[in-house]
Amino acid sequence: MKTLNKIALTSLLGVSLIAGAAVLKTDPAKSTVSATFKQMNVPMDAKFKKFTATIDYDAAKPDASKAAVEVETASLDMGDADYNKEVAKKEWFNAAQFPKATFVSSAIKSAGAGKLTVTGKLTIKGKTTDVSFPLTVKTEGGKQVFDGALPIKRLAYNIGEGEWKDTSMVADDVVIKFHIVAG
Repeated sequence: MKTLNKIALTSLLGVSLIAGAAVLKTDPAKSTVSATFKQMNVPMDAKFKKFTATIDYDAAKPDASKAAVEVETASLDMGDADYNKEVAKKEWFNAAQFPKATFVSSAIKSAGAGKLTVTGKLTIKGKTTDVSFPLTVKTEGGKQVFDGALPIKRLAYNIGEGEWKDTSMVADDVVIKFHIVAG
């Protein structure tokens, strides 16, 4: 449903992440940012087709790392053209006024072998909040692979205004998942 698309777009913003000391080139063909949510209690997944990630990461000095992610809110693909148009509307992402959702890290800390804790500012639909989430990092084929999930509440970002504030159709909980391959 159209409500589902709107929620997925919200999740998309969470997409940003990761670390820094050497700016890595993101491989868009192998990287993904998606949103998972429930519509009428049925799990739904939607992918953002357009996003950029700037990652400055040094495995030897993860605390010096930085990350920034920009997601084009109108690029959320719900698997249906009508849903995609709906989530871009004012009640959901309001892509005309807020074309991008962003994440900018403020701290990246080691949390053990291959694990990081990322803290930063997530901005969706003009609303900025402090967020923190776990991230795993590994090396594959000479590239760094960053995987994580950021749970958010869509209503905290005014995703789903008016009648869409009712969480019985589209749940408030959204998980922004990302898989970023960079080298």
